[in-house]
Amino acid sequence: MVMLSIPTQTVSAGAVRVSGTLDPDDKVWLEGDEQPTSPGITVAGRVSAAGAGRFYFSGTFAGHATQECRRCLCDVDVAITSDVHVLFADGDHSDADDPDVYPLAQGRNGPEVDLRPAIREEWLLDIPAFVLCTPDCKGLCPTCGANLNLGACDCARQTE
Repeated sequence: MVMLSIPTQTVSAGAVRVSGTLDPDDKVWLEGDEQPTSPGITVAGRVSAAGAGRFYFSGTFAGHATQECRRCLCDVDVAITSDVHVLFADGDHSDADDPDVYPLAQGRNGPEVDLRPAIREEWLLDIPAFVLCTPDCKGLCPTCGANLNLGACDCARQTE
């Protein structure tokens, strides 16, 4: 088992099993990103050579995020799981400018397949835009802002 950054020399010798965690405080996250809650995103899969200077990752990731319910604004724990299939290439390939192909990173001992930027991007694409705390969430009172899931507010009694 290997972490999320693998030297290309290791992968060129044969496919490598990957198992690791992308932590919520990793430097890959940018300001404004929907980051995972602790302990982070677990990643598992396999990196293999896909030709000269090209590498392919196939695997899965899973994690949790905290988002607001779109009706009542309460925090909701959201489980996110996805399959990931990503291509990495060095700068010498014609598809190096393709936004779906990730560049190889430069490590201490040469080029590396750094899965972290690809996992970050896939995570951000898989986070739901809107969540509900429950399918029958009643939301907030449009007049006073009370959470109607906790009971009727005084506004409802006054209009009767």
